[in-house]
Amino acid sequence: MSEANTNGSPNGGATTTVADPPREKLTKKAITADHPTWCPGCGDFAVLASYYKVLEKRNIDQEKIVTIAGIGCSSRFPYFVNGHGAHFIHGRAVPLASGISLARPDLHVFLFGGDGDGFSIGGNHVDHGGRKNVNLTYFIMDNFVYGLTKKQTSPTSPIGFKSKTDPQGAIDQPVNPMKKLIAGGATFVARTHASQVNHMIQMIERATDHQGFSVIECLSECVEFYPGAFDPANPRKGGSFELIQEKKWDNTPEDELRHDVTDELAAYKLAQLPFPGVFGVFYQSDRPTKNSLEKKWIEQSREKVGNGSDVEVLQRTFDKMK
Repeated sequence: MSEANTNGSPNGGATTTVADPPREKLTKKAITADHPTWCPGCGDFAVLASYYKVLEKRNIDQEKIVTIAGIGCSSRFPYFVNGHGAHFIHGRAVPLASGISLARPDLHVFLFGGDGDGFSIGGNHVDHGGRKNVNLTYFIMDNFVYGLTKKQTSPTSPIGFKSKTDPQGAIDQPVNPMKKLIAGGATFVARTHASQVNHMIQMIERATDHQGFSVIECLSECVEFYPGAFDPANPRKGGSFELIQEKKWDNTPEDELRHDVTDELAAYKLAQLPFPGVFGVFYQSDRPTKNSLEKKWIEQSREKVGNGSDVEVLQRTFDKMK
């Protein structure tokens, strides 16, 4: 509901309440900005389709959607989504998304990137985003290779992978995304596969609902530079897509064997399983977000200065400097 001032009335400026016009339901057509330019067969197409589906299903106000990305094939997302967004510099998208979330807590901030952007040059920012527990959703499309720059070893490339930077085969231990995210302090950590659209949608929805730094790693195949990398987890190619069985707390004997998503050590154990491992929510905890902590701090600070406006508070600061 909104108030409209009825000027010219005998009483001089009386107000009447006018109902806002009903909003149209958000559709895929409305949120599609451009045709994706990925290589045919790239797993990122399915990720984008899943993102569209979640936005459409949740019917989020279009002006409340913010799509941020760093650099890489997967980081082209803002170009394809009709809403607020930005394509930021390599590895630095987490600080930008964090700033937006803290400045405008009313927005839904979605961040997209790849394994290079998130675990190499941006690896430190992921840790700080996690420990601060900024309220946003970070979706990392992991293809085990630098695809945009035409096949170099990435932080998640397995030992033995041959690329332009490791022609004899990679010898460095790859990053374990799940371990890194849990240790970094992320309060929602999940894993999915680009061939499993329904599961992707479920994970994005759960991450969106979670208050805090939510991260999803998605195995998204690069058909040009690392084809078949994730076949062992793709049932259509003879693999096995094993889901994490979460505890139901129903006091049954079988529930003892199910995974407690609030148990950090249990999450680490799942993260140590040999490739392709399991898929679903590894870890979730209810910890105050930086957004809520800053809001409380700001409110307490305002009370100390008589709940003045921003300009008044700033003026008092200047007055003290005279």
